[in-house]
Formats: sequence, structure tokens, C-alpha cells
Amino acid sequence: MNEIIYILTNEAMPGYVKIGRTSTSLEQRIKELSASTSVPLPFTCFYACTVKDANFVEYQLHDAFDNIRVNPKREFFQISPERVVSALKLAEIENITPRKDLVETQEDRHALTQAIKKRSRFNFAMVNIPVGAELLFSRDENIKARVVDVKSPRSIEINGEVTSLSEGARKMLGYDFPVTGTDYWIYEGETLDERRRRFENHE
Repeated sequence: MNEIIYILTNEAMPGYVKIGRTSTSLEQRIKELSASTSVPLPFTCFYACTVKDANFVEYQLHDAFDNIRVNPKREFFQISPERVVSALKLAEIENITPRKDLVETQEDRHALTQAIKKRSRFNFAMVNIPVGAELLFSRDENIKARVVDVKSPRSIEINGEVTSLSEGARKMLGYDFPVTGTDYWIYEGETLDERRRRFENHE
């Protein structure tokens, strides 16, 4: 029977991902993790897929990223989630990433939406990306966007439509919940979130 490998993010822990597996319900597993009072915000499923041997695939992913593992006894890694997706796709049978919101309570949904909005306060000027620069969508690099304003929140153009990084990514993914756009757009080989962190670390 095919099992599931999931990549979770949590807006309370930006820059970290949880890589795990389940042989039962993905939705139930995420809800179980999010229900803990030890985490301030619910987890979001960044990506999930079925694989032939989840034990083996999970072990290989953990081993591959062991040098950036936060704690050897925990499944958290300090890495862009898209980097893990790129590795996981080698073993993927079927992409089963939920397209709908799995947050259970209105309070959690509100808190999560506010956290996403806060982290999405990004502009291209802070990371030295000029007007006219081309961005690639991480899930399909044939999809491209152009920077039209380095300081405006609605700062990219896709197929003639001016939109924001987050809304552009959400539409491309087909999700009905907000996403953090900087996780999904690439410039010069790194996601915008990676670029922002690199610039912040050098300040």
C-alpha cells in the first residue's frame, strides 16, 4: 500500500519545515499536530505525495538534510520547503497536497491569516531586485512573472495581469487559502524567502 510523505510549515516558525510520513489520513495527521497547545499556530501542508516505501523515503530525506536538522530527535529542518519538494519528487507517485484549508477553528484561521500577511510584507527593493527582473514559479519554471514595482505590494505581472506574489502563487497552485508568495517565486536560483534571509543575515 502506498503511504504518504508530507512537508509541513508553520508561520510561527518561518524558515523551518517538518518532514514526516503517515500511513493513515493526511488530514487527520495535520490536525493532530496542529491541535497541540505547544504550537501557537496550526501547521500548513506545503506539499504531500504518496510514495512506494515511506519509511525509506523519509529516512533518505532526513539523511540528505541531516546537516540542517534542528534536533536529531525531531523532524524539523532549517531549509526552504521548495528544496525538500525538489528531492521528494524523485520518489513521488501522486501529488495529494490539499487544496483546501485544513484549519479547524475560526480563531486559528484568523491567527494564521494574520501571520501570513505579516510575513508577506516583502518588497523587491530590500533584496536588490530591479524593475523588469524575471521571476520563475518554482512548481513550473515555464511560468514567469515580471517585477513592475519594487515597493508596491502588487508588484508583479503575469500574462499581462498585475498582482501580488502571494495571490499569483495561490492562483497558480489552485488553492483556496492564502499562501506566502516568497516561498514559491525564484530569482537567480533561490526562492525570494531564501534571498530575503540571506540579505538579513548579512546586515
